[in-house]
Amino acid sequence: MAKRTKRKKHDEHPNESWLLPYSDLLTLLLALFIVLFASSSVDQQKLEKMSRVFSGIFDSGSGVMDYNAVVESPQISKEEAAYLEDQKELKKIQGDVDNFIAVNELEKTFVTEMTDEGLLITIRDSILFDPGSADVKGDYRSIAAELATILTLDPPRHVVITGHTDNVPQNSVEFSSNWELSVMRAVNLLKIIVATNPNLNPKYFSAKGYGEFNPIASNDTTEGRAQNRRVEVLIQQLVNEDGSKIE
Repeated sequence: MAKRTKRKKHDEHPNESWLLPYSDLLTLLLALFIVLFASSSVDQQKLEKMSRVFSGIFDSGSGVMDYNAVVESPQISKEEAAYLEDQKELKKIQGDVDNFIAVNELEKTFVTEMTDEGLLITIRDSILFDPGSADVKGDYRSIAAELATILTLDPPRHVVITGHTDNVPQNSVEFSSNWELSVMRAVNLLKIIVATNPNLNPKYFSAKGYGEFNPIASNDTTEGRAQNRRVEVLIQQLVNEDGSKIE
């Protein structure tokens, strides 16, 4: 009787069905990272282009690597470049002022911050003035002179000095209101700054006072009133965000 020949089993191939969802997952992750990177840029137009590319990829079933993507460097206009350069210069001035504050150990009475209008230097009035007085203390006139040196700018910028008070009423022989007190404090500081530095052009300097009507803290507490009694020196920017020059 003839022996039956045993059929050899075909070699079993490993199940590779998992490769497809795995590749899809990698594609989605890559897409996610690229979209996140693109969305971190301010260029909305490029983000929309990127979105259309990925829509085409997923609709057609093609892989991300099938596209020859070219990452373009963001382009900025001349107006944007002018604004950014102006902000850079203001940041440099802020660094000079912060160094001046550190050298003179004025951290508790001087503060700098960048605002929509320019660089703002806030000075607590207690370091410059006695209560109810608009005369700059003699011991601190030298500090005003040093500040004048920092304000020698090229090109020159408009500098606005503004006085503020708390809501405690003024009814002295010299000042009948907080408005008058705040204005004269600003004017007297301005006079010292301009007078001690002949390189400063007075036409770029101005003074004003808000009295008690622009507080930055509550007048219901001693600490709040102390914060509200201040003089602000605003070094204005030269270029608006839209690129237009400030005259």
